[in-house]
Amino acid sequence: MIYLDYSATTPVDERVLDSYIKVTREYIGNANSIHTLGSKSKELLIQATNQIAEILNCHPKELIFTSGASESNTTAIKGVAFKYKSRGKHIITSKLEHKSVLEVMGYLSNIGYDIDFVDICDNGQIDLHHLESLIRDDTILISICAVNSETGFKQPLKTIRQVINKKNPNVIFHSDLTQALGKTRFYLSDLDLASFSSHKIYAPKGIGLLYKKRDLNIDTLIYGTTENCPFRGGTPALPLIVAFSKAMRLANDKLDSNIKKCEKLKKELLKGLSKYPIQINSNDLCVPSIVNFSLIKIKSETFVHALEKYEVYVSTTTACSSLEESTVLKAISKGNKDISTTSIRVSLSHMTTIDDIHDFLEIFDKVWNELLLK
Repeated sequence: MIYLDYSATTPVDERVLDSYIKVTREYIGNANSIHTLGSKSKELLIQATNQIAEILNCHPKELIFTSGASESNTTAIKGVAFKYKSRGKHIITSKLEHKSVLEVMGYLSNIGYDIDFVDICDNGQIDLHHLESLIRDDTILISICAVNSETGFKQPLKTIRQVINKKNPNVIFHSDLTQALGKTRFYLSDLDLASFSSHKIYAPKGIGLLYKKRDLNIDTLIYGTTENCPFRGGTPALPLIVAFSKAMRLANDKLDSNIKKCEKLKKELLKGLSKYPIQINSNDLCVPSIVNFSLIKIKSETFVHALEKYEVYVSTTTACSSLEESTVLKAISKGNKDISTTSIRVSLSHMTTIDDIHDFLEIFDKVWNELLLK
């Protein structure tokens, strides 16, 4: 099997799984309970939270555990929209966002909020001049992802913050950092809110994180809050939180070497693809772990299923939108369906080998010729 869909989800690291199993077996108490077992779980919860805070360079009380990035995105956007509606109902986002962001924007639009989409430049980054022109006195939120999940386009978060501060410093800045974690460097000091997910960094599914700056208030979406869960009701998912903490530490420790490895793999992949009449959509501004290209002559879904017969696994768009036309490439290509409906996403990892790339290219060639001859 050749797995090249790491941006959709990752296998669980054995070391992370060991932590999950150990906590599940040995820490049965609810961290909200006042008895000894509860106190033992609470101590471990605090320890794991502190470790994540240290890695992210933030305060532990700025971290809210969720079920995943989709919940974090929803909590951030609706939480701000409802809390600050008296200040204004104008929100700015982009077509680069994950479906969980785009759909909550659609919901807010339906109930009276004014949603603007910033233009995207040909290089995949947002148009900063257009962004500045969109910011108004009644703008309450800007949500721009740090890394696009389909193409790997990176956004200049620090510069975006500077544009916001220049035009209206009261605007709250949220970024979905799901595809940035473990793939590139970022700084939470540029943001007010940020979303993360564990299963993108070799931890189990079902746990996510929302960073919320301490002096920022948002509306609670899940009630039943406690001291340990002040903004999101529910029992702390301790085994998942500890596993997330372990995975984050492992990703942070090897960040530079993992990036370098993916750069080499990407270079080899692009070299092999260069002989085909396809369009490479990813560029030098992208994280090296994501390579997106359009086949032009072959529908992406057809190609993905053809590769699957050889036990090669890649994606079309994101896993949450895999049967839909790419909104990202549609925006960048100015509506060219030959590009937006034939795109393939190959996502790499430090676990990917050079042999995986060579084998993929060999099978790619077989499938390419098979489908063109039909």
